[in-house]
Amino acid sequence: MIEKWFEKGLWSSRMVTLLAVIFSILSAFALFLLASADLYHVLTQVYAYFFTGLHPENFHADIVAEIIGAVDLYLIAVVLLIFGFGIYELFISDIDVAKGTGGDKILYVRSLDELKDKIAKVIVMVLVVSFFQRVLHSEYKDALEMLYLSLSILALSLGLYFLHKGGKH
Repeated sequence: MIEKWFEKGLWSSRMVTLLAVIFSILSAFALFLLASADLYHVLTQVYAYFFTGLHPENFHADIVAEIIGAVDLYLIAVVLLIFGFGIYELFISDIDVAKGTGGDKILYVRSLDELKDKIAKVIVMVLVVSFFQRVLHSEYKDALEMLYLSLSILALSLGLYFLHKGGKH
């Protein structure tokens, strides 16, 4: 009897993962809103550029950097969604509504390793986007710095190639 009571309590303790699910989904919503607000700001700047005659210095690079920053936030929000859905399906229950809608293929997770792999791929994309955002604001003084930039882009490309190739088993 004590064993059954203990096992029931132990099994029910998995519900604590709902905290991770709820807060990761809420955080994803917050990031989606922030990224959308950033893009709205970009649109108002572009409108001002074309219709008010204001032409700030480095306007194009700043706009591109803001857009890339918003994409970065969207990608992090997607990581949080994948994490929230994955934890829910692994510890609580399958999401019955998603079955047969295509959502079960995108967000369905069979194991913790699969969840980690999905999150890792999106995090790599976040890092790539962040890298290119920083490259936009970098100044290159000599050929050696340009060589370093080229080598870093090559390293990123190779990493993405092997990451993509590794996902096709």
